[in-house]
Amino acid sequence: MESTITPLNPIAFRIGEISVHWYGIIIGVGIALGLYLVMKESERLGLNKDLFADLLIWAIPISIISARIYYVIFEWSYYSQHPGDIIKIWNGGIAIHGALIGAIITTIIFSRIKNVSFWKLADIAAPSIILGQAIGRWGNFMNQEAHGSEVSRTFLENLHLPDFIINQMYIDGTYYHPTFLYESIWDIVGFIILILLRRVNLRRGELFLSYVIWYSVGRFFVEGLRTDSLMLTSDLRMAQVISIVLVAVGIVLWIVRRVSGMARQRYRD
Repeated sequence: MESTITPLNPIAFRIGEISVHWYGIIIGVGIALGLYLVMKESERLGLNKDLFADLLIWAIPISIISARIYYVIFEWSYYSQHPGDIIKIWNGGIAIHGALIGAIITTIIFSRIKNVSFWKLADIAAPSIILGQAIGRWGNFMNQEAHGSEVSRTFLENLHLPDFIINQMYIDGTYYHPTFLYESIWDIVGFIILILLRRVNLRRGELFLSYVIWYSVGRFFVEGLRTDSLMLTSDLRMAQVISIVLVAVGIVLWIVRRVSGMARQRYRD
């Protein structure tokens, strides 16, 4: 049976010599939906709904570039020998932590130029960010990447997964953990939690910090199952190290901002 399994085509369609990959389409859908949600929320909170559109003009390309740079740095042994592949982002190979670094730096600068609180912008964007991550993982699915270690077909069937997912996890004669799916589900749950937390009217910055902590906890455990991790050393997975650091920083910032009085304003203020 396995020998007859054909993986899904990662190319959605072609325009002449140009191939349009599902990876890029799925990432684009995540960005578009995220933009729609932040614009609606901005309008609800009395901000100019075009503020985030202006921000994303800069944040999207910078985040993609920083995500690629981050990935290439930790895979330099390959890219130093294949420099022409560095720009082939459509084949996968971007790191979300690199994207977050670029997005945060861009937002800090943008908020100062526009004289708007960074924490206010970050709080509004938090649900959209994690939803975009949930959607984006399906781009990894189409590319048959970001998977975990070897498993049996029976294991996958016992998870009650549809055949199209099980078959796509059959790669070069072996079935693998669908870690893309684990993280996507974790992120969707996180999105729902963040939407519910909006009603709690947390102090400014705490919605974004909730996102950082929630995502990092899930990423730490999912990363432990993956076989394609970017490595800091032969034993340390970079994403797990970053996740631990982000959880600690998120908790410390939450406490410090409350104790120091920096977080007096509320989300809806």
